[in-house]
Amino acid sequence: MPLSFAAADPASLPLYLITPEQLETTLSNLDEAQAQWVRAQGFSAGAGSFCTFPGASGIAGAVAGLGTEKERKRTRFVLGAVRAALPKGVYHLETDVTGEALEEQLLGWLLSGYVFDKYANKSSSEAELVAPEGVDAARLESIAAGEALTRDLINTPANDMGPAELEAAARDLADSYSAKISVTTGDALLAQGFPMIHAVGRASPREPRLIDMQWGNTGPVLTLVGKGVCFDTGGLNLKPGASMGLMKKDMGGAATVLGLAKMIMALGLPLQLRVLIPAVENAVDGSAFRPQDILTSRKGLTVEINNTDAEGRLVLADALALADETPSDLVISMATLTGAARVAVGPDIAPYFATDASDAATVAKAGARVADPVWQLPYWEPYETMIEPGIADLDNAPSGGMAGSITAALFLRRFVTETPRYMHFDIYGWNPSANPARPKGGVGQGARAILAALPELLSL
Repeated sequence: MPLSFAAADPASLPLYLITPEQLETTLSNLDEAQAQWVRAQGFSAGAGSFCTFPGASGIAGAVAGLGTEKERKRTRFVLGAVRAALPKGVYHLETDVTGEALEEQLLGWLLSGYVFDKYANKSSSEAELVAPEGVDAARLESIAAGEALTRDLINTPANDMGPAELEAAARDLADSYSAKISVTTGDALLAQGFPMIHAVGRASPREPRLIDMQWGNTGPVLTLVGKGVCFDTGGLNLKPGASMGLMKKDMGGAATVLGLAKMIMALGLPLQLRVLIPAVENAVDGSAFRPQDILTSRKGLTVEINNTDAEGRLVLADALALADETPSDLVISMATLTGAARVAVGPDIAPYFATDASDAATVAKAGARVADPVWQLPYWEPYETMIEPGIADLDNAPSGGMAGSITAALFLRRFVTETPRYMHFDIYGWNPSANPARPKGGVGQGARAILAALPELLSL
């Protein structure tokens, strides 16, 4: 199985994972012919490099490089790059790497087995690895499975991943872990108090909906809210073609919270989980909401629409207002929300905002430990005036183009007034070029950092 470890195998081949400084010591443990073979291939233990060495009946093992200290700082999941090129076989790891650094490499191995083959035949590496003793292999496999779900959902094109299909994916997940799920669809959104979700999605023939999944009966309450804009044309403020090209990923927040939910439920964490996903398509027809419209949110706050392409914060606002009506120990929203966030930190890093400084520090440390990079941005109070247009309580798209990620986060915070601890992640959800264990395409961001932080965040 590409996302699983191999069963213990006494015939497994050694895979030495080493730094350049360890090369000669490692070669001294091989027989002379094997060592000379490795030297002859020019192997220097650079990051992601490998060299097999022969035995009496074929390949006897392989050496793989972690790289120099500089390379290690620049490259995540080095072992994933090695797996992608290793020949078929069952291997076991020989390395001095331990603890969370070892788990990073093992997770990289698992994630390098991911392929998105729904529309074209693709093959993954046939190399298999026996999990080292003392490693919680099942936990790593659960994390990899959650990440794979996120990637699959983002990679699926919008013609096959509309609001109904996103609902179906949530229902499948709920069924797998005996979670409860309810969905409010179409005009029922108006009747049940979700006017902005309805307004954003009403122009599409694919009905908007709010997905509400709940799991667990005891423990602290964690509420995850994910933006599920399955395709974003920009609405009447129509995007140019170049900006519309990746909009199948605009439900990346929903995909990421579903992947995180899968990890949490598979690991059986002792908490109560709620997942809220406003699922819509921002389309164009005669019923589309317009610039200068003023919408009244579930919270009662009025919102002036100054750009129909700033729709994600509108659907999230109604979902966050619902989350805020029931006590939670922590509310987290995740969304592919602003281009400003990408300009600020690029595609690799997930910027986030937190109302509690201790929570922010906990997530930052956890992200560093598990190689899931995150970076805190501020709720900068002086910018509050930028989202106050005067004619309504809030402006969904302040003019000027500055601090776009911060003003979006400030907007969302207005809808979480009863829950003291709230975090918002403005993710990209897309890997623009292939990297070890992270092929080009949809990718989860921030989920593993949150998962690693949960024991401290919620005192589990």
